[in-house]
Amino acid sequence: MRHLITATGLLGFASLALAADAVGVTEKQATNWHAIIMFCIFVALTMGITYWAASRTKSTADFYTAGGGITGFQNGLAIAGDYMSAATLLGLTAMVYLQGYDGYIYMMCFFAGWPIILFLMAERLRNLGKFTFSDITAYRLDQGKVRTMAAVSSLTVVCFYLIAQMVGAGQLIKLLFGLEYKVAIFAVGILMMVYVTFGGMVATTWVQIIKAGMLLFGGTLVMFLAMSEFGFSFTNLLDKAMSVHNLGDKLMQPGSFLADPVTAISLGLGLMFGTAGLPHILMRFFTVSDAKEARKSVLYASGFVAYFFNVIFLMGLTGILIVGQNPEFFEGGDIAGKLIGGGNMVAMHLAKAVGGNMLLGFLAAVAFATILAVVSGLALAGASAISHDIYARVIKKGQASEAAEIRVSKIATVCLGFVAIVLGIAFEKQNIAFMVGLAFGVAAAANFPVLILSMYWKGLTTRGALWAGYGGLVSAVMFVVLSKSVWVDVFGFAAAPFPYTQPALFAMPIAFLLAFIFSKSDNSVRAGQEKEAFEDQYVRAQTGFGAAAAANH
Repeated sequence: MRHLITATGLLGFASLALAADAVGVTEKQATNWHAIIMFCIFVALTMGITYWAASRTKSTADFYTAGGGITGFQNGLAIAGDYMSAATLLGLTAMVYLQGYDGYIYMMCFFAGWPIILFLMAERLRNLGKFTFSDITAYRLDQGKVRTMAAVSSLTVVCFYLIAQMVGAGQLIKLLFGLEYKVAIFAVGILMMVYVTFGGMVATTWVQIIKAGMLLFGGTLVMFLAMSEFGFSFTNLLDKAMSVHNLGDKLMQPGSFLADPVTAISLGLGLMFGTAGLPHILMRFFTVSDAKEARKSVLYASGFVAYFFNVIFLMGLTGILIVGQNPEFFEGGDIAGKLIGGGNMVAMHLAKAVGGNMLLGFLAAVAFATILAVVSGLALAGASAISHDIYARVIKKGQASEAAEIRVSKIATVCLGFVAIVLGIAFEKQNIAFMVGLAFGVAAAANFPVLILSMYWKGLTTRGALWAGYGGLVSAVMFVVLSKSVWVDVFGFAAAPFPYTQPALFAMPIAFLLAFIFSKSDNSVRAGQEKEAFEDQYVRAQTGFGAAAAANH
């Protein structure tokens, strides 16, 4: 089991520790009526929010960005909700349970991306953009070409992320609720389409806020009850955990998880800069009224995520003793064997041990709600890339009416929903952990370099941006395909041509290098005009003068 968790961890995101471990576990559990009832209550509540949001969603600004009317605190909670997936709860708890302190270091890789967004990007994102991050990359460059490139890379990230979440959802619900895999896939897909199509960003934001609140509350309650068994003494907990864990005294020492330094660095870069290139995260910065609220959003999100990671760490450590030493949670009652439901069920077994079936049901419902909310955010980001960037700006050259743009966005949402359902079913038996590695790799190599250079480097031209975007996209995909994750595990070849599983360390420099070479060698008149336009962009980025204002509600 340790090798399995390690392998999936190396691929970039703990959300797929869930799917990777769940694939192959085909037993359907007994129907968990506590979880189903609590989930139905959540769905009823969010449907009410969607109905309310539909009456407030009248323009493209309302649909894409909630009219810029979300406060910094609300947006921070929603961003944290986007970032805290169900498998953050399940996968990272299991990682701490197995690897100890290395699991905590792994969480810090995720967290490292937030200061970059806070200090380098949040303010300029809000001042320069309107609906999508393509608004910024194309601000002074060729609108059609750059928006097309940004939309292609965004949709690539969204699709791979969607597949990962859908397969994870199906396997999780089969394990926790006792429902069929296909039923779970259809439930997530249909509910996501309803939230986004009718409620737009207003509904998606409030679904995220409620889900984040439930996740923080549920995790805190489990951690509090678990810690009470050790007299709330961290030292007492550690002493007991180290005495029974197979790592012994090395439980709280780093180094056993990422022995290969190249993979470790590449993983860190992918998680750090991939976070700053994820379209559904970047889109949230346009939902607030101004740059000040954008900065507040990151600050609040950082606080919520940091707190939750510490809760997860304590849950993993207490799980070593409360779950790991209890035969009722193991197949055949053998604590040296496999956990019932797979290695990622540590958090769920811990909830049952400290709070009974009611707390287990609540946490299971929260896990399902979490996937539903993350999928909704991804769908909205994908739909906006199609409707705002490709349809409204490239095909219609900015002449599309708001009604037509919203209509295309809703059609795109429904299409993405059905694509997600079909792909979720098609990939049911696959270990799709590499897809999240690929999503973060593409975000770090294709989105981030073009985005940061367009904001900070005067010399960037359209030709440089296109070579960087497409070069980063192709190289990230190529490196993942040639790695063991796909070449050996999926295609079945004996050995992988590319020795590492993470593309960021190799694909990111390629993107930056291509941007530099092709921008510097571009001596066209258009390139000169684009460089001159940087001054106007710089003023707006710093002052917000001329930035999109919040809509009146």
